[in-house]
Amino acid sequence: MTPAFEHLQKLLKQLPGIGYRSAERIALHLLVERRDKLVPLMDALQKAAQGIQRCAQCGNISEGNTCYICAGSGRNPAQLCIVEQVPDLVAIERSGAYHGLYHVLHGKLSPMNRVGESELNMSTLHERLGMGEVTEVILALSNDIEGESTCHFLQEKYLNPLGVKSTRIGFGLPSGGGILYADAVTLKSALEGRRHYD
Repeated sequence: MTPAFEHLQKLLKQLPGIGYRSAERIALHLLVERRDKLVPLMDALQKAAQGIQRCAQCGNISEGNTCYICAGSGRNPAQLCIVEQVPDLVAIERSGAYHGLYHVLHGKLSPMNRVGESELNMSTLHERLGMGEVTEVILALSNDIEGESTCHFLQEKYLNPLGVKSTRIGFGLPSGGGILYADAVTLKSALEGRRHYD
């Protein structure tokens, strides 16, 4: 292959979820099979890079200073769901089960990876909580050591001093999943996250 093709393939491979073969297929598809899609794709990427930024309030993606969730009416301002990344927000929104506001940390505390409080979207969180409108914070962070330590940090530094109620999303067996094939951590989370059965 040519150096230009190999460079493109290498860059595509750096995208999440794309391996060597997928990068090769995408590059060949755009350069050989569907060259007519290449210019509109480049144009869309350039416009997105210039026009999309982080929402000043919550950290979601936005085409202005404020995202459509923070700017929209009909959301419950008393509930604030804290997530690690924008894809987590998108997944919760897609479920249709939550109607409050969000706050995106853009990561989680990880001393081993040199991610501390200053590397995360914490300052605006402190400002939002200080306004006194939020009465419940839902901690929707991953169920691992870093996620748990970030939840503990948020509770000790921001939530408890302000008297804000905090809840943690439940973890457990997926819908339709069997106990036999679940790992120990999932089973432990499922048992700890149990609720009253009517």
